[in-house]
Amino acid sequence: MEINILIEEGIEITTSSSWLEKTVEASLVAEKAPPNSEISLVITGQERIRELNLEYRGQDKPTDVLSFSMAEQKEQEEPVNFIEPPDGMLHLGEVVISYPQAVIQAEENNHSINRELAVLIVHGVLHILGYDHEKPEMETAMTTREKEILAELEKENI
Repeated sequence: MEINILIEEGIEITTSSSWLEKTVEASLVAEKAPPNSEISLVITGQERIRELNLEYRGQDKPTDVLSFSMAEQKEQEEPVNFIEPPDGMLHLGEVVISYPQAVIQAEENNHSINRELAVLIVHGVLHILGYDHEKPEMETAMTTREKEILAELEKENI
């Protein structure tokens, strides 16, 4: 798997890039993504995520995580089937996380920043793979899957 980690200039985080990469990879493996999958994780600040949230969701406010899937999503209950692209890599998309928002939420939820980042990474990856909690018929499936993957990450000390 190819996992690209980009930390926006000026954003100082306490979490290592290797930990971020392992967390993304474990999420993909849990969902049985093919080994030729490629995904990007971007760690950004409040202003940039607010801009993206406005541009893509019409909401002029910061958020914690945004997902941009490269796969065409259709109205369905199951994630899309993986297909082999011409370059051999399955370009899944990009997960964008606001680090300052993750810090705020970690404090609110009384857990570590790594725990909050894991929650946001798993959530973003599941969106990329076709889950959508805004659809009532998928909300329970997505929430259940998030809990299962987070439990696995804890077992593996990721």
